[in-house]
Amino acid sequence: MSFPDPTLILPHKDPFLFISKITDLVPSESAKALWVLDGTEYFFKGHFPGRPTLPGVLMCESIAQLGAYVVLQDNRFKDKLPLFGGLENARFRQQVVPGDTLKLQVEVLRLSARGGKAFGEAYVNGNLACSAELMFIAVEK
Repeated sequence: MSFPDPTLILPHKDPFLFISKITDLVPSESAKALWVLDGTEYFFKGHFPGRPTLPGVLMCESIAQLGAYVVLQDNRFKDKLPLFGGLENARFRQQVVPGDTLKLQVEVLRLSARGGKAFGEAYVNGNLACSAELMFIAVEK
């Protein structure tokens, strides 16, 4: 099954788009995606020299972007911009390095016309790398 390209749905653009491909989608409910890290990403050069590591906050951002993708499939949010409202219970369990592929998944827990809450996870080679609860608010573009 094919899903709309993230560049057509999300306001994020390179170099701050952290989703390579959508692999599953239930609009307003859940989604799965991939983020392929080929090693040329700008942040690896400085984080950390000699031991490149994906910053944990960018894992959270990739989960949030997938959540935004899900929400923007709902007609109530067609002309809105979902913004971070909060991040809770973020946990980082595994180092992510150049060449890894993050398998992202997000589930919307609560959704209203003003915002919502979701839970997301990122996996590498079947191992949990990051999990977090995300809150967002929807504002006019």
